[in-house]
Formats: sequence, C-alpha cells, structure tokens
Amino acid sequence: MQKNNNTRITGIGSALVDILINESDGFLTALGKEKGGMTLADDKEIQKILSKSQSKNIVVPGGAACNTIVGIANLGGDARFIGQRGDDAFGTDFEQALVKSSVEPLISTCDLPTGKVLSIVTPDAQRSMFAFLGASTQLNPESITPDMFKDTAITIIEGYLLFNKKLMMASLKAAKTAGSLIALDLASFEVVNSSRQILDDIIKDYVDILIANEDEAKAYTGFEDEQKAIEKMSLNVTYAILKVGSKGSFVSYNNKITKIKPQSGNAPKDTTGAGDLWAAGFLFGLAHGSSIEKSGQIASACGYEVCQVMGAHLPQEAWLRIKKLI
Repeated sequence: MQKNNNTRITGIGSALVDILINESDGFLTALGKEKGGMTLADDKEIQKILSKSQSKNIVVPGGAACNTIVGIANLGGDARFIGQRGDDAFGTDFEQALVKSSVEPLISTCDLPTGKVLSIVTPDAQRSMFAFLGASTQLNPESITPDMFKDTAITIIEGYLLFNKKLMMASLKAAKTAGSLIALDLASFEVVNSSRQILDDIIKDYVDILIANEDEAKAYTGFEDEQKAIEKMSLNVTYAILKVGSKGSFVSYNNKITKIKPQSGNAPKDTTGAGDLWAAGFLFGLAHGSSIEKSGQIASACGYEVCQVMGAHLPQEAWLRIKKLI
C-alpha cells in the first residue's frame, strides 16, 4: 500500500483564503456563471461580486490540498503543506491557522496579495467558485525539491496545479524521487477540460491515486455511467476513486470496485470542502494501513460533517465524532 513505514501526508497546492456567501440561483445566473466548478477571476472582480451581495460573508483559510492536509492533521495525522502566500495580513493569518491545526507549513512569500476564493453557496448547498490565485501562482518550480517530501507516505497534489505545468511537473518529480505515493485530485471539470493535452501522460507516469467527482470523471473519461467511468479511471493507477455525492463513492483497487456508503443524517448546508475532507479521511486511512472499507468509512464521515457547516473547517466536536470511527 505504501513504499515506506512513514504515515506523513504532504500536500502541495494553492495557499488561499476562502470567502463564503449564501446567495440565490438568480444571483449566480446574473453573473453568467454556470453552477459548480471554478472560474479564474481577478481581485477586483471578486470585490465587485461581494459588493452586490447582501449576505454576510465567512472568511477562513482554504485551497483544496490545504483543506485536505488540515483535515488529516485534525484526524491526528502527520501533515505538511507546501505553498506560497502574500506578505500581508491574509497570508499571516493563513500560516498561523496551519500551525494552530498542527500542520507543518513549508510556506514561501512574495509581493503579490495572498490568493482568495469566493464560494457562492446556493440553496441546494452547491458551491460555485471564483478564484484569484494571487501569490500562490508565483511558487517557483525550481524551489520544489525532494527534501520537501522527505518521509512522506502520500503526497496529495491538487488538480489546480495543472494550470501551471512547470510547477505540476516539478512537484510530481520531486515527490516521486522522494519515494512518495502520489494522489491527484482532478479539482474541477474546467481543470480537466483545459489540461487534456498533458493529463493522460501525467496520470500514466506519476499518479498512484486518482480522485474525481462525477463531473470531473465525466470530463476525463467521457462516461456518465459510474461503472464505465471508474473502470477507465483505474487503467493506469493503483487506486481510482469516484465520489458521487449523496450516493457515496466507489474505489477501484486490484481490479475490484468497492462501494462506499455515504454517512446519512441531516441535509447538507454547504458542500464547500466536501471532496477535500473526504480525501483527508481516505488518505489518512490508507497511510495508516486501514482497509479500503475502513478508509472509506472515515472519508464518508469527514465528508458528511463538513457539509453540516459553512466552509471547510470543522468544529472540535465534529472531529471527536469522526475519531470514534478510527
């Protein structure tokens, strides 16, 4: 399951601040934004959207890989995050929040503002994102070395790095040289569609664990059918994971597909971070030698709990409930 006896999970991705607002479907339509996924925006555009909203916003540290790594740390795992922030108040708060969550930060700084993501949450709990990547885009590929991934069992690389091919390749090569398994979360269907030319080779040559939701899997495989989609996803990787929201998830390993049941309970309030926290639970389980079924159970619990709050950060009582499963 892993190449060494370590349990550390290292994440590399965008160091971003999440801003969340509740709005109607009409608000989203007026912006010309298709529901779901992520759209790149500049800082001024995000501020303009916020000025149109009557909703009180919530501001928390974010970024896909970062959310996963914070989740792993809260589960009690050995967690490290690699990224770049701005030399500003948002950036300082971001790094301090990592330390408070027991994540080891390998964070560089630059003159650009810290990146931010505006998530518009509609009444169906779907989130549609506008991202200003800011300082996170300036992470220097030449600064990424195998030492950053030392003693790492699994590296989680967020799919958004596919927008920066040099950084993605530097991250893949350094993690692989360090002997780490590599997990790639496809992030959004827009990411898949914009990186078709390099995605197949990257997955074939470097990726051990491929993670996607329904929209991402359809964009990548061309199949809407869950069985066909996960079969195609599994062709060049050790683990293929297809998340199907309230229906649970599927994990393919050794030519066997395991159905993971969702945790049932209250209706979701916000799906922000659901996939990231699901990945935290599953990768934590794998790194600690748990079965696919057990890892999936932890993942489902993480995904359920984060849908009960606004944003991707869980209160301590939620983590205590999840830890009872471990």
